[in-house]
Amino acid sequence: MSVDTVSLTGWGRTAPTTAVRFRPRTHEEAAAVVRGRGPRGVIARGLGRSPGDAAQNAGGSVLDLTGLARIGGVDAAGTVRCDAGVSLERLLRVLLPLGWFPPVVPGTGRVTVGGAIGSDLSGLDHRRSGSFARHVSSLELLTADGEVRTVLPGTALFDATAGGLGLTGVILGATLRLRRVATALMSVSTERAEDLDDLLARFTAGGDRLPYASAWIDLMARGRATGRGILTRGEHATPDMRPAHAGRTLLSPRSGGARGRFRLPGCPPVPGGLFGPAPAALYNEVRYRGAPRARTGELRPVGAFFHAADAFPDASLLYGRGGLVRYRFAVGHGQEETLHRVVRRIAARRSPAVRAVLQRFGAADPGGLSFAAPGWSLALDLPAALPGLARFLDDVDEEVAAAGGRVCLAKDSRMRPEAAAAMYPGLAGFRELRARLDPTEAFRSDLSRRLGL
Repeated sequence: MSVDTVSLTGWGRTAPTTAVRFRPRTHEEAAAVVRGRGPRGVIARGLGRSPGDAAQNAGGSVLDLTGLARIGGVDAAGTVRCDAGVSLERLLRVLLPLGWFPPVVPGTGRVTVGGAIGSDLSGLDHRRSGSFARHVSSLELLTADGEVRTVLPGTALFDATAGGLGLTGVILGATLRLRRVATALMSVSTERAEDLDDLLARFTAGGDRLPYASAWIDLMARGRATGRGILTRGEHATPDMRPAHAGRTLLSPRSGGARGRFRLPGCPPVPGGLFGPAPAALYNEVRYRGAPRARTGELRPVGAFFHAADAFPDASLLYGRGGLVRYRFAVGHGQEETLHRVVRRIAARRSPAVRAVLQRFGAADPGGLSFAAPGWSLALDLPAALPGLARFLDDVDEEVAAAGGRVCLAKDSRMRPEAAAAMYPGLAGFRELRARLDPTEAFRSDLSRRLGL
């Protein structure tokens, strides 16, 4: 097991803190770290893709689980056991040639299985499939006493761990239920919407005929075009949808990856950020006008559909030295006016938002701190150095909370503790379970201290 002292941030590169990082190769080594923890506790960390501080632990220990990365075989029932450090990108590459698909696929493959459970990530088909933890048959959890427990769905500990951000213990492995697919292609439908009302109507009119759906919103557009966007929906392609020239069934690892990668090796952050209001508005205009008004049946590789953003994994560098803030909130059905007001406020402020993703959620997930609930979710990235950003987002927090909505804890880097308490009614029960299970607070993070979790 390697050990070093390192400064860590989330993917958004805000608020770096220093911790002792351990890289265990076995469950026993991980347990030894938990048993020998110091007064500042320990938190698990995967690929560091969380934009905020959920996997940081200032002055304490961090367990880097990327060395635990074994994948077992798929059994006849369509389940697979894998270590917590396995990335969803790698899991996809292994499963696709066998005709299997991960249960829930978020917008990046650079997330570990443990991180997906600890954040209870949602995918583009939440209305059908729910969040990631709903498809976990069992998980192995290293608790504060240094013991490894098998935890099953339907128990209080499982529900607290799903979306619990690593604060109930260290997830070491899990057994996942998979779905069958016939190809590594997606059949994709794309359409442009003139404003936010049009976009929401198209979302609703489409129903669940195509299970995967999300929309990009132009948050720089104002006036009658406020909230205009591009709605993209998809389904797994069947063999009869293959191109006529394809000579084999398209179930290959190559078909599952993002379409190339563009990295900036050794490149420092752009000093003032690349995306000021004028460049962001131009980018959004070109993106919107370049999309088809309506197109159906386009075939794309799985990776290009789900993980297009992974083609540029260093995108946070473009937001300047201060990094980026990812703000993701959800409001329920019947609260569409709140969504309208937030979009109008961002557009009026001319905040340079080039990434803004709208999704529609289905039934709430059982995790006490799980984010997804029936309604609408909007996620956007903003330069952290924007003047007045903290106060602006505090105001949006209040508006979201007043509408019965919530901000995603797994993405958060700046919310106030009273806002989190107002948004998550299950927080009190989560704290009580933690106090019983871990009275010495073995598991801590910068986020847990900031929000009093």
